[in-house]
Amino acid sequence: MHPYKRSARVGDLIREEIADIIMNKIKHKDLGFVTVTGAKVSDDLRNATIYLSVLKYEDANKTLRKLNSLSALIKGELGRRLKMKYVPALAFRIDESIQYGMKIDKLLDEVKSERSHPDEDEDLF
Repeated sequence: MHPYKRSARVGDLIREEIADIIMNKIKHKDLGFVTVTGAKVSDDLRNATIYLSVLKYEDANKTLRKLNSLSALIKGELGRRLKMKYVPALAFRIDESIQYGMKIDKLLDEVKSERSHPDEDEDLF
């Protein structure tokens, strides 16, 4: 018995393969630097959501549109690499967790600097 679901194992495999396809097969100047951060596959293995991070967050929507337009090509290459009855339909999404983490880090740094430099006009009594 495997310690986690088949859809999660397939998702890990799809994430690795799509990362390789984007890096080695797709040569498009509009993509920029893309990292595949995750893949969530439905339990029936028919649909997969691929999560990406982009080096320049401002270019994220352009990159997302380009990859979604290339999803049929990526799915075809994925089908050649994987021995599956059905290759899942692909939907690309930007992984917001990285931006969220950076925002939290910034807020924590602000709190830390406020605590290390209290205002002079505050009463300490």
